[in-house]
Amino acid sequence: MEVTADGCSVEVYLLLPPAGEPEIVHRAVPPGASILELGCGTGRVTHPLVELGHEVVAVDDSPAMLRHVRAETVCARIADLRLGRTFDAVLLGSHLINTEREADRRAMLAAARRHLAPEGRLIVEWHPPEWFDTVLSGQGGRLGEVELELADVTRDGDLLSATVRYAARGRRWNQEFTCRRLGLDTVLTSADLTFDGWLTADRNWFAARDRRGGWRSDHGPA
Repeated sequence: MEVTADGCSVEVYLLLPPAGEPEIVHRAVPPGASILELGCGTGRVTHPLVELGHEVVAVDDSPAMLRHVRAETVCARIADLRLGRTFDAVLLGSHLINTEREADRRAMLAAARRHLAPEGRLIVEWHPPEWFDTVLSGQGGRLGEVELELADVTRDGDLLSATVRYAARGRRWNQEFTCRRLGLDTVLTSADLTFDGWLTADRNWFAARDRRGGWRSDHGPA
């Protein structure tokens, strides 16, 4: 069983279907927009975006994950990424922005910003602040054939740690994580980005743009 450096099981990610993410991104960008996807995993979101007509460059630091991606791929840490090209949109999904360390978050956002075209849009999935007040051990659900459950939820100031338990096809996997509660204005200001609208009614997705300029969009709920 292949496991990435941050504890992700490649096997379980191959079983997880998209959960509406490609459609959210597609609505937030122009038709046929070029997209740089940061932290693509096995292509769960990549492949539907390609099918929706987008040129996607998929980035991950796991060769094991990238072997399953059917698009242009780049094996690199997000913070180190310097492709020398820009995109209509940069996608930072999977709640990566809620990383525990501020230095890691700043580096990811800097990488995203330097790959945005002048009129490009950064698309972000995050845990909004109110999520941290409602998370409990035992919460779970099902995504495709995979059952998910949160366990061992603990809080320490702005940090929340937990274990995600996955089960499918008679197999079980555990993945531990720690995430940080963030203030949106502080995060974007530190990266020289400006807020460009909520993309979903639950405010789990938002858009941002470079302060140097860019277009504003009516895609998605405000």
